[in-house]
Amino acid sequence: MTGDRSKTGFDPSDKAFYHGGDIKGVTAKLDYIQGLGATAIWLTPVFRNKAVQTYGQNQSAGYHGYWGLDFTDVDPHLGTKADYRAFVDAAHTRGIKVYFDVVVNHTADVIKYRECEGSKCTYRSRADFPYVRSVAAGEEINRGFLGEEAPNLNAQNFAKLTRPDYAYTPYVSTADKHAKKPEWLNDPIYYHNRGESTFKGESSQFGDFMGLDDVFTENPRVVEGFIEVYGKWIDDFGIDGFRIDTARHVNPEFWQVFVPAIVARAKAKGIVNFHIFGEVMEFSPGVLAQHTRVDGLPAVNDFALEAALVDAIAKDGPTDRIAEVFRGDSLYEGGETAALRLATLTGNHDVLRFAHYVRRERPDAPREEVMRRVRLAHAVILFARGVPVLYYGDEQGFAGNGDIDQDSREDMFVSKVPSYRNGERLGPPSRADIDHFDTAHPLYRDISEMARIRLHEEALRRGRQIARASGEKPGLLAFSRISPSGGEVLAVFNTSLTPISARISVGPTSDQWKALFGSCAPRSAATGSYAVNVPALDFLICKAAKSD
Repeated sequence: MTGDRSKTGFDPSDKAFYHGGDIKGVTAKLDYIQGLGATAIWLTPVFRNKAVQTYGQNQSAGYHGYWGLDFTDVDPHLGTKADYRAFVDAAHTRGIKVYFDVVVNHTADVIKYRECEGSKCTYRSRADFPYVRSVAAGEEINRGFLGEEAPNLNAQNFAKLTRPDYAYTPYVSTADKHAKKPEWLNDPIYYHNRGESTFKGESSQFGDFMGLDDVFTENPRVVEGFIEVYGKWIDDFGIDGFRIDTARHVNPEFWQVFVPAIVARAKAKGIVNFHIFGEVMEFSPGVLAQHTRVDGLPAVNDFALEAALVDAIAKDGPTDRIAEVFRGDSLYEGGETAALRLATLTGNHDVLRFAHYVRRERPDAPREEVMRRVRLAHAVILFARGVPVLYYGDEQGFAGNGDIDQDSREDMFVSKVPSYRNGERLGPPSRADIDHFDTAHPLYRDISEMARIRLHEEALRRGRQIARASGEKPGLLAFSRISPSGGEVLAVFNTSLTPISARISVGPTSDQWKALFGSCAPRSAATGSYAVNVPALDFLICKAAKSD
């Protein structure tokens, strides 16, 4: 790649551009990742992106992977298909699964609109600009968009939709006529072309995200096309699951067809437990559950729990906030059993790191207190129901240094970005001139130990969860995990700054106990009652043996 950063997207001193990390680098760090206890790796999209885009006055690169151009090949910034195959094979050799990040809602910004050259296009609704008209004044023009007999879109009439200028007049420059792959993605007819999303109402589904071309996912040709595109990645590389980007911004009917087809494609490849979870950035269990019941998504990111952890642990709120999220588990398609598949998190590339929330809410808190709160939040997701997803760098004390997503995307190798180099991390004093793969870091050690406990206890991976204690202020949170064979593991957390002594309700046959983490009493205080002493901002994991 040649030229300046506006052509290559490469500028390791700017947090909005590529810094040089690649697939070979991930492969070289598999010892580090496996040592942390990871059993699967989810990379953001590896297919080829538009190197640089400009939105308003801001120019940035597609380093994150969500500005897709060629959905059939690996981005040259990251490597080659051979590099990706070597990575997947090396992970599989270690028993580590690989998740592929899927994007169908949008592609890179290639389509322009003649009505608003050089400026943002206001969203034009389906009511004001229906598919059989192109203006809101009411006069009939462009007769025959769908045929006069077909005022509504349906599968039979999509073939009649031959013009894409019902709201705006889209066009593609000569240089970009064949920029996207597969080739069908270059036709504006397969995009909504309604202008900028306001992220409210129907525009959330039909509008362009900050200029990104919003795909017409209602069209059967689009459904078939993406099934083939992503099915081939399964065929060629034997990947183990999908994370779906911007899932809530796509019509449910798309997922109702796509998900079963992809699962069937994986089974044909011999992958019988192909797991799919969607990004639904909503913070209510009811709204999240809707996308499992209506859309048919097998699971979603549990942003409701992420928000509750921030409220209860970073903001010193009531532990009832966390318990309230767990009470919503029955809302998901499949009920509480389905909640075991939710992808739980304390933060990711689209929200702030948990350490940043703690520092923002408690600016005078000592470093040790901040780290203990971060450790406690990770303990909840590692021992509660769901599949814990650790965001890279959290185990090295990364804390972000600002309030936008790019501030939470620090380099683990030696960085040239000033804010990344100068950012204060948790744990031992850090240096800007070394990389951050320290397996002796306290958070790395603690998280890897928690992951080891989870791996060896079936109750913590697959067990039914029973609420045991929570309250209207900082303090006690407790739940039990019951294994399929009936064994009980009790998890007790203290979110307050003072030690807590209390009795916790447990199963009547849980009498003798051993400690998995922390100091656990050897016997129950009475039938169905277990006494705990939990230090401030700490937790216990206690395993019961059935009494004789």
